[in-house]
Amino acid sequence: MFESGAAAEVLAAATALAGLGPAVDDAARVDRIRALEELKAAAAAAQARDAADLYRSRCEAEAAAGVPARERGRGVASEVALARRESPHRGGRHLGLARALVDEMPHTLAGLEAGRISEWRATLLVRETAVLARADREAVDEEVAAGLDELERLGDRALVARVRQVAYRLDPRSVVERARRAEGERCVTVRPAPDTMAYLTALLPVRQAVSVQVALQRSAETARCAGDERSRGQVMADALVGAVLGSAGATPVAAVAPVPSAPDVAVQLVMTDRALLGGDDEPARLDGIGTVPSAWARDVVARTLEEDGRVFVSRLLLDPLGAVVASESRARCAPPGLARLVRLRDG
Repeated sequence: MFESGAAAEVLAAATALAGLGPAVDDAARVDRIRALEELKAAAAAAQARDAADLYRSRCEAEAAAGVPARERGRGVASEVALARRESPHRGGRHLGLARALVDEMPHTLAGLEAGRISEWRATLLVRETAVLARADREAVDEEVAAGLDELERLGDRALVARVRQVAYRLDPRSVVERARRAEGERCVTVRPAPDTMAYLTALLPVRQAVSVQVALQRSAETARCAGDERSRGQVMADALVGAVLGSAGATPVAAVAPVPSAPDVAVQLVMTDRALLGGDDEPARLDGIGTVPSAWARDVVARTLEEDGRVFVSRLLLDPLGAVVASESRARCAPPGLARLVRLRDG
């Protein structure tokens, strides 16, 4: 299978790794784990370069053979999938990642080659900039990934928040449009789990998802306070089945706790007064979700006022660097006219 010289060298290196003896002490074990992690990242970068080069070479050959532009390179994703022992779908994702890294995000690719970031973190950078034009994606790559020391200090969630903040500053319209289009992708899926179980997953707008979660949590709290011996998770799962299927889906273990029909849900949305009332583009922050576009946040406030008739506002006090240092102890109910103001201003 490994006929080329380069592939044979890689195979020889893999064979050498398989023959490594045990480390002499714990410090050596930790050092080797780090070195192997950096090697994995460098290998992922090499795979990305080869996949992108394969796609480019195949497109050039097919162009010379007169193949229409829309059909060039169609089979490359399947070849990548076969080489990586992955499904064709994942092969397409790997090829997309490779092309983005090689063609548009050189700093991220350099960090991967140096072993400073993992393939997963490179995937996060590519994923969060997918909506941007090429020039803006390159600008995000320059601003976020050029400084590898700072990049290494960020956790995954902090990295995603940082990329979203920069992307929104560069092209707020595309980010807002992406958030609005995402609501059209809501769905429910099922996938198998071990021991004759299954995962039921719902992709929902965040307001609805938070409302469902709070309703199920309250159902669990009510049942357990009444002496129900099921765990919190069991009560929530049974309540969900009961709410959807009614008596037909009742669990034989115990009665299903009812789900509140209209829970009073608190969605913690943090934004400046300039963003809420002045149309400023400064991003907002949604508790448990992260950075969100200010236009999307204003739309959530307006829709909540129109549908529920009230929104409670608490003032936060910031220091000169923007860190929260204090909060009011009471919340004020925003007037219904605020929704009309936001709608009139934002269209």
